[in-house]
Amino acid sequence: MNGTLVNAEAVELDLRPARLGARACALIFDIAAQAFVGFVLFILALITLSLLPGDLVDDALFETTLRVVLIVTLLGYPTVLETLTNGRSVGKVVVGLRVIREDGGPIRVRHAFTRALVGLAVEWPGLLLLPLTWVVSLGTMLSSDRGRRLGDLAAGTLVVHVRRPAPWMPAPPMPIELAGWAAVADLSAIGDDLALAVRQYLSRAPQIREPHSSRLRDELASEVFARVTPPPPPGTQPWFLLAAVVAERRRRAEPQLATGRALTERMLPGFGTGRSAY
Repeated sequence: MNGTLVNAEAVELDLRPARLGARACALIFDIAAQAFVGFVLFILALITLSLLPGDLVDDALFETTLRVVLIVTLLGYPTVLETLTNGRSVGKVVVGLRVIREDGGPIRVRHAFTRALVGLAVEWPGLLLLPLTWVVSLGTMLSSDRGRRLGDLAAGTLVVHVRRPAPWMPAPPMPIELAGWAAVADLSAIGDDLALAVRQYLSRAPQIREPHSSRLRDELASEVFARVTPPPPPGTQPWFLLAAVVAERRRRAEPQLATGRALTERMLPGFGTGRSAY
């Protein structure tokens, strides 16, 4: 389910919240990363303790060192990593997720720390009232329309999917003979669903076998013809009609798309481009 956020500049951002399945997969990778970090820190701590004079190392110091390693691993890892990477831990990078603020902006250290602290105390591993807090946390996430866990509610954040470009073939350009008609045509009755179907057909037509390709082309052209005013010039071929409509919609949407991309890049650098946030 998509979620619409309105940022401080009154611009709507259409984002897809991450649900339980995607977040559970990311957690598995993060647990593995934390286990590795904890192991390395534990080895370093043992080496450090072995270098200290024997009369300084006792059970209390050893237990304190273990607690410090545990806190750094479970609290420091997500806080530092999500702050430095603009909301992307190792698991989130692998699965393709990102933590953002409720208003769509990037998180800061206070958001990452709050999420990590709540996770440590009541979610995962949840050091308080096990396993009751796990049940509460899971129920909260399942009941949230944006899949938010307790840490997200406390920090004012949510986790969303990072969009990546789809491998589409280029759509045909505007037919020269229809450019004048398309520039003044009323395309408002062509909804997004129909436009997407036409766009998908044009980009994948070479891969569709006959007679299925021709039948689908004619069906789409008939539906488009019934929704545009004025009608295209007499004798217009179905393929050219579809290409003209898609090209004109793209031309009209370019200014708005450019503004949206610039705003998204400014608020969430690298979002939707597949580039690493590191």
